[in-house]
Amino acid sequence: MASCFEVSASVSDEQTESAASQKREERLRKFRELHILNEARNLNHKEVVEEDKRLKLPTNWEAKKARLEWELMTDEKKKECAAKGEDYDRVKLLEIGAEDAERWERKKKKKNPDPGFSGYAEAQLRQYQRLTKQIKPDMDGYERQREQCGEDFHPTSNSLIHGTHVPSKEGIDRMVEDVEKQIEKRAKYSRRRAYNDDADIDYINERNAKFNKKAERFYGKYTAEIKQNLERGTAV
Repeated sequence: MASCFEVSASVSDEQTESAASQKREERLRKFRELHILNEARNLNHKEVVEEDKRLKLPTNWEAKKARLEWELMTDEKKKECAAKGEDYDRVKLLEIGAEDAERWERKKKKKNPDPGFSGYAEAQLRQYQRLTKQIKPDMDGYERQREQCGEDFHPTSNSLIHGTHVPSKEGIDRMVEDVEKQIEKRAKYSRRRAYNDDADIDYINERNAKFNKKAERFYGKYTAEIKQNLERGTAV
């Protein structure tokens, strides 16, 4: 009898211990889950705060920040070079990579780059610079004219040389050739489209005609059937 009681007591103890261990593991599991949720909540809160800070900053803050950091680094480098007695420009050139140097060299070689139309004044200035760069001074003719005019080559208020200069035939030919080139180039940029008398009139002015052409170019293939039905009068 005693042995049976001992066996039943040991079995009940084992069951109690297993139930207690299961409860302990369940509590530990819930604790870990709560800990993970709490960490996720904290991280989300930090992300929300950082995003709110970024939204409150100016739109070009990143560019300004990078610019300020670059200026600070440049000032520190200049001070360091000055303390060592070195030339900052020379040290800076030694730190430039081969690819950057080639890119800057190509950029320098590109004379009078076209930045696009920004205004008539800028376009006129670019044309003036282009035309003046094409001028090749005739130093021999300059010296001959200087000898012929003498003191009147640099006129004063009492000089009567104004209006007496006669351009050479070569100079006139060069001017005519350059003017013809300008006219030809201008005609390519501002050529007017030929008007077709047989085309359908579906516009009220020139601006509306341009808009209709753009709409037809992008959406014409999708609306062709609808347009045909409307013209035939069979549209639903």
